[in-house]
Amino acid sequence: MVLEGSSEALCPPPSLELRPSCNKSQPSPPLGSSSQPHDGVFLEDKEPVKYGELIVLGHNGSLANGDKGRRRSRLALYKRPKANGVKPDVIHNVSTPLVSKALSNKSQHSISYTLSRSHSVIVEYTHDTNTDMFQIGRSTESMIDFVVTDTAGSSGQGGGVAGEGGGGGQSAQSTISRYACRIMCERSAPYTARIYAAGFDSSKNIFLGERAAKWRTSDGLMDGLTTNGVLVMHPAGEFVCEPAPGVWREISVCGNVFALRETRSAQQRGKLVENESNTLQDGSLIDLCGATLLWRTPTGLRHTPTLKQLESLRQELNAARPQCPVGFNTLAFPSLAQREIVDKKQPWVYMNCGHVHGYHNWGYRKEKGPAGPGGTAPPSTGERECPMCRRVGPYVPLWLGCEGGLYLDAGPPTHAFCPCGHVCSEKTVGGWSQIPLPHGTHAFHAACPFCGTWLTGEQGHIKLIFQGPVD
Repeated sequence: MVLEGSSEALCPPPSLELRPSCNKSQPSPPLGSSSQPHDGVFLEDKEPVKYGELIVLGHNGSLANGDKGRRRSRLALYKRPKANGVKPDVIHNVSTPLVSKALSNKSQHSISYTLSRSHSVIVEYTHDTNTDMFQIGRSTESMIDFVVTDTAGSSGQGGGVAGEGGGGGQSAQSTISRYACRIMCERSAPYTARIYAAGFDSSKNIFLGERAAKWRTSDGLMDGLTTNGVLVMHPAGEFVCEPAPGVWREISVCGNVFALRETRSAQQRGKLVENESNTLQDGSLIDLCGATLLWRTPTGLRHTPTLKQLESLRQELNAARPQCPVGFNTLAFPSLAQREIVDKKQPWVYMNCGHVHGYHNWGYRKEKGPAGPGGTAPPSTGERECPMCRRVGPYVPLWLGCEGGLYLDAGPPTHAFCPCGHVCSEKTVGGWSQIPLPHGTHAFHAACPFCGTWLTGEQGHIKLIFQGPVD
């Protein structure tokens, strides 16, 4: 039976093109140098079409171990010289024991829905010249274009930088699927990008086993959900103008939108949301149950600061010669490349009032334990009393947010997230402090986008109070 109608009714056409974005820890290598012979590298001088960029939350500019090849904190998706998209073509009803034989054609993309031990439905896909497909997942196999592993975010205790889970990145406890999702981009303007749950494996197949949530649609076709699901939240307004959180939804294998299940891996699907779509927009969030990705469009990225602009903002802050109001020593934000190691001149802040000081080892009120100004910050600095206003609260070093794609504007860095101390613009802290991010199977909590630490306090952020030089 040949399927007719919109490709959105079924799973999307896979095609793919991308290029890693620039990153401050090391230059982005051409995709052709990775294990996969990507043809997304343009040799001519013509400016390539950029569909958008994916940014993994919880990494402040690069992975803890550095960005390497397809495993990185940020990836730009570009139009390929040649389309590699696919679209649904033919449906087969087969006996389950014969599925492997029916899928023996390695050049044919397909999705297999196991309905019972004796009955399966296979949807074959054919080449689509109008789309590019980008696949995302935990697997390091060549068909995955963006390798994503679990973000080691904090649950509100301290402000650790999210790690990358070691060199292999293949944790047995990972809840991210090896073939988590795929993004389909139309090759002609306006270059619409759509997201679908699940990605094709090395045999160009997607398997939904007997226990996976799956069903026949009203028009007789098939659809289903992955084990831990792919959640998407589109912003309620324009991400850069009036940032406001939308509603978290689940995306199916065929790109349909559903209300969330009772728990992340429940067998029963949520209610179909007919008036919403799987089309990504600037500020859309994609949660893979272990890592959350932000989608930024080229238009949206024009409102964010570049690495050069962030460096200029850092130099402007330091040029103002902020001083510790007690020790009268000049404070300075360290270079953007320096992370985790606290500098002797680094500003520290009292989180409950916003007064900025230099480091000092006194004023403890609950926990007592020395911590030198050099070396890594102590895991818990305890409660400190601010010598300026006597308010008691956390006392942490300040770090500039280095991932420009997470900013909502290029405003001055006047505010910091609580309790981690990442500094950015007022609009950025205000926007992210309103967004509930998925945690575990059914919990949601606002978090710092630069490190993943759960936000605390009344607003989740604080306005910084600097003292200028007394001379």
